[in-house]
Amino acid sequence: MKKSFVYGVAVTDYNFTGREAEIRHLKANFENGINSILISPRRYGKTSLVNYVCRSLSETDIIIVRLDIFGCKTEYEFYNMLAAAVLKQTATKVQQWMEEARDFLARLTPKIGIPLDPTQEVNVSLGITPQTHSPEEILNLVETIAQRKQRRIVVCIDEFQEVGEFADTKHVQGRLRAAWQHHHYASYCLFGSKRHMMSKIFMNRSMPFYQFGDLIWLEKIPTADWTDYIVSHFSDAGRHISAALANSICKVVDDYPSYVQQLASIVLNHLEPGTTATEEVLRESVRELLLANEALFMQQIEPLTVYQMNMLRAIVSGIHSGYSETAVRRNFDLGSPSNIVRLREALKERDLAYSELKLLYITDPVFALWFKMRFL
Repeated sequence: MKKSFVYGVAVTDYNFTGREAEIRHLKANFENGINSILISPRRYGKTSLVNYVCRSLSETDIIIVRLDIFGCKTEYEFYNMLAAAVLKQTATKVQQWMEEARDFLARLTPKIGIPLDPTQEVNVSLGITPQTHSPEEILNLVETIAQRKQRRIVVCIDEFQEVGEFADTKHVQGRLRAAWQHHHYASYCLFGSKRHMMSKIFMNRSMPFYQFGDLIWLEKIPTADWTDYIVSHFSDAGRHISAALANSICKVVDDYPSYVQQLASIVLNHLEPGTTATEEVLRESVRELLLANEALFMQQIEPLTVYQMNMLRAIVSGIHSGYSETAVRRNFDLGSPSNIVRLREALKERDLAYSELKLLYITDPVFALWFKMRFL
């Protein structure tokens, strides 16, 4: 059964819209063995885009390996996850990939967990440790397999910013870069949900992954694409919405992909079959959207200092620069001029704000609406 609007998870065919240029771009990179780095705010559709491109290549000779390293805390935990994903997804059956594991990686002590639910994946820990394998053995595994199979392999790693939290991360990143930059049969698509951390890894000249591949900034999906999508999905569900009101949904959430889907879903759920959405329904739906996300937003501001909260007030009030000016500091109680840099970096570290052309903006448009409602 088709869902009219989907949010909070990766979307697929019916719920996927726009991104035509990005699809062509990323698909060409995969086909030509070009490393790709996707950077955008969280819930912007990176995973959905990568999954869409991967499915489009399912009938080709390219092998896709996908893994999500969210929660991965150490270098060797990463190596275990990477090796298991590569071995499982380049072979066809559990027995076959275990045979290949023994073939490609000696000294393994694998632990296999067979789930009771047949729809769940087999859980495997290969037992890779510093005593059994060097980093280079694991990092070159995918290239070795690709050469033997004479097929191109693309490794897609979600939540890659976790690598930036590893102990001695710069050296770890250096080891990854040193191995991967020499691969000819294997290429990599690296993306994550924390834009600030991803930017530090890939855009800092002093970091090993600087200029590692094609850096793709994922932009907003145009309002026109969203409008057509919303109108057609309402129609499919037996409800009606004008193009103007669909456009208003997009404008309220600043075309933010996950929120467009969520707000459209709330509006749809207010309507009986055969009825039409109104401005009043949209206003009530916006209130519901803010309340639905309030617990998350409260959690985000709970650890903030008074000065950091005041900086958020300034940004939400429309002040995007000039925080060191006396009038701005006094009006919003931002402390001394030397405090401004620390406040900016603290909000960026938490992904509450981002800078563009030296201006500071709130990352999440619905958070900005909620913050204005509660604190201004």
